Amino acid sequence: MTIKVITPDAPVFEGEVNQVKFPGSKGGFEVLKDHAPLISTLGKGTLELDTLSEGTKRYQIDGGVVEVLHNNISVLVETVISAG
Repeated sequence: MTIKVITPDAPVFEGEVNQVKFPGSKGGFEVLKDHAPLISTLGKGTLELDTLSEGTKRYQIDGGVVEVLHNNISVLVETVISAG
């Protein structure tokens, strides 16, 4: 799967991932390969990416929106509070 994480100011991450864990506004959820299409709002919490090349990456976000379609994930967040 391919993911793009962007803020209004700059791209944060773009690459291939095995899975992604999201802090949904109504509770956390996970996306794996061949996930059904979805659009969801995100709440404040940890966005966790299991990347193919860089291992696990974590970003603290304060909310946003995610779209999943045909193994392409687009994540729009207002701000990335911290990365780890």
